[in-house]
Amino acid sequence: MKRILPIFLLAAGLFACTFENESQIVAVQGPALPHPVSNNSVAGFRSGDGFHLLSLMGLAGGRGWQNIASEAWHLPPGSEAWQRLPDVPGGEGRLAGTAATVAGDVYVFGGYTVAEDGSERSVAKAYRLDTERLSWHELEPMPVPVDDAVSVVYLDRYVYLVSGWHDLGNVNLVQIYDVEEDAWRQATPWPGEAVFGHAGGIAGNRMLVCDGVAVRLADNGKRRFETVDACYLGEIDAGDIRRIRWQVVAPHPGSARYRIAATGAATHDGEIVFAGGSDNPYNYDGIGYDGNVSQASAEVFAWRFAEHRWHRYGRLPQATMDHRGLIANAGTFYIVGGMVDAENPGAGAEPVLSSLVHEFTLQ
Repeated sequence: MKRILPIFLLAAGLFACTFENESQIVAVQGPALPHPVSNNSVAGFRSGDGFHLLSLMGLAGGRGWQNIASEAWHLPPGSEAWQRLPDVPGGEGRLAGTAATVAGDVYVFGGYTVAEDGSERSVAKAYRLDTERLSWHELEPMPVPVDDAVSVVYLDRYVYLVSGWHDLGNVNLVQIYDVEEDAWRQATPWPGEAVFGHAGGIAGNRMLVCDGVAVRLADNGKRRFETVDACYLGEIDAGDIRRIRWQVVAPHPGSARYRIAATGAATHDGEIVFAGGSDNPYNYDGIGYDGNVSQASAEVFAWRFAEHRWHRYGRLPQATMDHRGLIANAGTFYIVGGMVDAENPGAGAEPVLSSLVHEFTLQ
């Protein structure tokens, strides 16, 4: 691993907090997963026969530690049924990993395990799914294992893992994986509070990352997990992939969120689309760190780089949360699994896992 690069630049300028009016969301439901799953890593890839969807690891069929899975599911184009793939290697299930598609293959990084006693451990392992042979290959492990990180892909070669949780606390690292060299580097660090469960995407050489959860100390000295209402735009230097020029941008519409589904898209000259999430951070079972049941959001909005402002797209037919990514393909977006509010909400009604695939376009 190369030496850590010093911080290049943190700009203090804040773009004006302006929002466009809502426009239309056209949503349908795709083929459902074989069973409910949440906190799953998701990805899509294109081959000669069309666009494929993947759901990897996560909570499968329940919200306890024993439900953490290593399973992998594949939806081929035109199919009405998901197909089981070989499990993600490693010998144990993981939550809060991240998946990225690079040069046609799918890469899976990190995540964490939960033992019966509740202890959690961040995992350094990384794997590549050969999408032609549908087989797994182990990669150079992460220098600093993280989970609940944001991953973005640059130049169809480099995967940037931004901030995230490492065993006992958040880190401000930006780690770069080079798929051609099977090697890691460090980039300009994350400029804000170190967070986990944040969300973002990239368009061209500009990434936008928002929200997440920071660890703060209460007056009694105990740790509190609180959402961070902040967004940062990072521009990757054309001459040095390790250098990122970070600057603050206006927070997105509404309250700060946790585990939003997000991705970059080429629409409107480049935008980062966010959907769902929850404004009350929670443990993997959907119960807030404050003891309250977390509620899902249905809101969809995007940061448009060309306009330097946020755009409200409206609401999905169903509120959803606990996502590790939003899949995009030619103007269509996919939310795979997640958590939804109880069908009969009431006092103490807990969220439930979802097997649904929400497919939508933005008008």
